[in-house]
Amino acid sequence: MIEGQRRELVADAQAASLRLDQWLAAQLAPDLSRSRIQALIRQGAVRIGGHIVHEPKHRLAEGEQIAVTLPGPQSTAPQGEPIPLDILYEDEDLIVINKPAGLVVHPGAGNETGTLVNALIWHCGDHLSTMGGERRRGIVHRLDKDTSGVLVAAKTDHAHEALAQAFADHGRKSDLERAYTALVWGIPEHMSGTIDAPLGRAPDRVRRAVVPPTREDARHAITHFQVEERFGEDNARHAPASLVECRLETGRTHQIRVHLAHIGHPVIGDRDYGQAFATKANRLPPELKELVSAFPRQALHARLLAFRHPTTHMLMRFEAPLPADMAALVSHFHQI
Repeated sequence: MIEGQRRELVADAQAASLRLDQWLAAQLAPDLSRSRIQALIRQGAVRIGGHIVHEPKHRLAEGEQIAVTLPGPQSTAPQGEPIPLDILYEDEDLIVINKPAGLVVHPGAGNETGTLVNALIWHCGDHLSTMGGERRRGIVHRLDKDTSGVLVAAKTDHAHEALAQAFADHGRKSDLERAYTALVWGIPEHMSGTIDAPLGRAPDRVRRAVVPPTREDARHAITHFQVEERFGEDNARHAPASLVECRLETGRTHQIRVHLAHIGHPVIGDRDYGQAFATKANRLPPELKELVSAFPRQALHARLLAFRHPTTHMLMRFEAPLPADMAALVSHFHQI
């Protein structure tokens, strides 16, 4: 589908009792993702029997007539917004940010404003690379909305191209280095190891999943991990949680979160990949149980980023300490 286009569908027998967003995602794939469809529903772009429906979980009935209309073209150029930035380093070529959890990196469906790009435009003005397009000005790599930590943005196209090549190589032939700290449920069987498991789209088309390497959308993905601390039960094998450092050899969407869940140790607070482990909080002391249950995001932090400067060729290395919310969580786990 293209902007301004209208699609009309009729719910068949198989659609009966399914969620509206779920059925539409299957009917309109791959043109529209489920998250995009959910955003369109909430924006009033979907009608059933001529009436606007705002609820993605609306249950369908056989024979219902559904119309989906994409909004017409809008300006794709985001505007600067006075959003505070925690700047670790800045020069004429690049800017390094300690991104807080909750900040989306660039505009997209459901997040047209209030992003890191809007903040960068306000701070840097026209001094941002446009190689990634207007809506991704300066953006060389991403962190998930609810993942905190070090991120570099490019001010010039030269810097963008050099950094993009380093990230594409994932440090195999360059000095790129990335390390993440994750607070996970349980403790991995081995204190260190490598997770080599291809990733593709999950059935809901929003999340990612480990998939067979022969699947068409399978993408090579490798994560190296090292257990740094174990919490509770005198550091026994059945400790309720552990602090793990992860280093990326590839950079797939949600890679660390999916890989850790795949080996049975999802990131605490991850509602996409660790929901099945939420009941583990019931085994914790009351105060810690309450803190874990209320933790609003995945406990994942991009602690370290190192790269060769695109102009001076000096090795740059940046670290960001655990943000206050994760530090408090880890502190409470130390007490069990």
